Amino acid sequence: MANKIQMVDLKGQYLKIKDEVDAGIQNVIDNTAFINGPIVKDFAQHLSEYMGGCHVTTCANGTDALQIALMALELKPGDEVIVPAFTYVASAEVIGLLGLTPVMVDVDYDTFNVTVDNIKKALSPKTKAIIPVHLFGQSCDMEPILAFAKEHNLYVIEDNAQAIGAVYTFSDGHKAKTGTMGTIGCTSFFPSKNLGCYGDGGAIFTNDDALAERIHMIANHGQRVKYHHAVIGCNSRLDSIQAAVLDVKLRHLDEYCKARYEAASYYTKQLKAFDPEEKYFITPKELPNSTHVYHQYTLKIKNGKRDELKNFLAEQGVPSMIYYPLPLQEQEAFKTITRAGEALDKSRECAYSVLSLPIHTEMTKDVQDMVIKNVINFFAR
Repeated sequence: MANKIQMVDLKGQYLKIKDEVDAGIQNVIDNTAFINGPIVKDFAQHLSEYMGGCHVTTCANGTDALQIALMALELKPGDEVIVPAFTYVASAEVIGLLGLTPVMVDVDYDTFNVTVDNIKKALSPKTKAIIPVHLFGQSCDMEPILAFAKEHNLYVIEDNAQAIGAVYTFSDGHKAKTGTMGTIGCTSFFPSKNLGCYGDGGAIFTNDDALAERIHMIANHGQRVKYHHAVIGCNSRLDSIQAAVLDVKLRHLDEYCKARYEAASYYTKQLKAFDPEEKYFITPKELPNSTHVYHQYTLKIKNGKRDELKNFLAEQGVPSMIYYPLPLQEQEAFKTITRAGEALDKSRECAYSVLSLPIHTEMTKDVQDMVIKNVINFFAR
């Protein structure tokens, strides 16, 4: 069974689109335009259309996307950027890398996402930007965050690495894709992501024409015209083979999101039937005004049993993952450069209780039933 249950089934997904992917890769090889080939521009255009018409700059990975976004905003050393304490390190790493100050704030225990109330507690005269992270596949509650940012003249950089394809609904009924609501949006195309390539890749989104030009320059050595460098930039680009893979997978993204949601719904239904009063674990909660694309299906395990459950599942051939085992304020790298905007109790609670179960686009009920059976067996002992 260990070989049959996987956290992410990239090979199974590939086999379903093999002809399309192989043709796209072969076309790049035939044309030998490996860097900045036509397919890179085509993919960027198609992704822009999917995201609602925003400007898209592709880049080498999601961390570069965040770094370039901050560089484009021309923040100065010592400026503060608010970031959730419970997230992947990249969201805060780029803040420190540029000499800015990460200000850690707590997350909502139910959704794992930062809220406007968390952000308000962290505001200072040095605050210049907010990085809301759409963790595990659903949007932060963006409407109040955007209103607060506008009131205090703050930039909003959405970390959309885990929620591409999710849709947020505003109180007036209009909808927007995650990654397109703030000043800048960033995403990753790491292979396990909902829209993943076969290597590294990333993209940056904005609706601001001038900012889009600056982002594009920074990602390309700071040049508008070749060998003429207007600003200090970096070298961050999506190669043509990865763009060819992504262009194919983008056409399937909505069906991938649907498959993940259906798998998550099945998990929740079966697990809640066993533990309706949440004595043993808490199933994921969904924000009412955001769709959820379930990059991860993450339980919170009660009574300090998380590690014991993880070990038990491994013995039964069921993989699971801890995203993330330490809140950022407890990471050695951040202890001397971080200001805590508030108590970070919920982030700590999440870090010491979360366990993600296998979820991907090729999940079958039989595989899910095996996972569910073993979770239940552990608690029913």
